[in-house]
Amino acid sequence: MEILEENKVLYLREVTQDDWSLLHEYASNEDVCKFQPWGPNTEEDSKFFIAQAIRDRNKRHRSRFVFAIVLKENNQVVGNIEMNITDWDGVGEIGFVIHHGHWGNGYAKQAVCLMLKHSFDKCELHRVAAVSDPNNLASIRVLERVGMIKEGVLRKDLYIKGHWRDSVVFSLLENEWDDKQRKACDSN
Repeated sequence: MEILEENKVLYLREVTQDDWSLLHEYASNEDVCKFQPWGPNTEEDSKFFIAQAIRDRNKRHRSRFVFAIVLKENNQVVGNIEMNITDWDGVGEIGFVIHHGHWGNGYAKQAVCLMLKHSFDKCELHRVAAVSDPNNLASIRVLERVGMIKEGVLRKDLYIKGHWRDSVVFSLLENEWDDKQRKACDSN
């Protein structure tokens, strides 16, 4: 499978049907799904997610990019990252999930850097946003470390798992994706 973006430690590639069981390992874990609108997944949910990502990849006007996050040293999938083009004038939104056995290794930050590179350089987006539960401090730290700017809080905007939830919105503009930031991401 073709490597889409890479650094010294990991690379991003398109998800494949064979990835469903690896994805299911973390998508079925309650701690991993705690702040997500989905999950914990059943096997059918995980298979459907992969099948839908593959169908979306083959659309004529592709707006959804779901990539596996893979360690270079052993080709192990440690998570997935997604970018959706939400406005054809150049706006996208990213989200990511890391296998709970790999939390704390910096893989999320590296994957977000690679997805930002893909979003700005290959998809030529003007703005990339990310939304997080305010209690998901690890994800918020990742977004801050890659230089995304906190725009504010959407109050009680998502109904998830029986409760209304606030969302913290972050973004980065193409002109902010400068040489300094690229180098910081390349140093991973």
